[in-house]
Amino acid sequence: MAISDGHKELVNYLEKAIKIIEKMGMRILAFQKYSVKIILPKEQNINHIGTVYAGSLFSLADYAGGVLFFATFDMKKYYPILREVTITFKKPGTTDITCEASMSPAQAEQMKSITDETGKADWVLDLELKDGKGDVCSIVHGIFQMRKI
Repeated sequence: MAISDGHKELVNYLEKAIKIIEKMGMRILAFQKYSVKIILPKEQNINHIGTVYAGSLFSLADYAGGVLFFATFDMKKYYPILREVTITFKKPGTTDITCEASMSPAQAEQMKSITDETGKADWVLDLELKDGKGDVCSIVHGIFQMRKI
């Protein structure tokens, strides 16, 4: 996965649109239709015991859902919100943390159809936040919602 030339302007916007995300140093490593990968650097997100701050891990998952939304849907017609989330911490993050998120074209089409008809549609996104070795540090279960503008 990579970032195509056609998406670089949108990626640049998404990395700066939410000021705290920029301060946390998150970067979009890959951005394709229906699929994204984001990195959270350890350096800017260290807690009092030297591991990655839990709030930063939560923010990574929230941001991943939003970035996936913009990789999948027309932001001139729809916008995303996070409705509910649970996070399970499996092991401390001691390196940069990555998160990959994706959805199927069929799921995207179903969400568009429901949103066009009712004004909104929920979708579930289960994510694994992984350290530099590929070990899962946190598991996130999020319920996002797409709304019609």
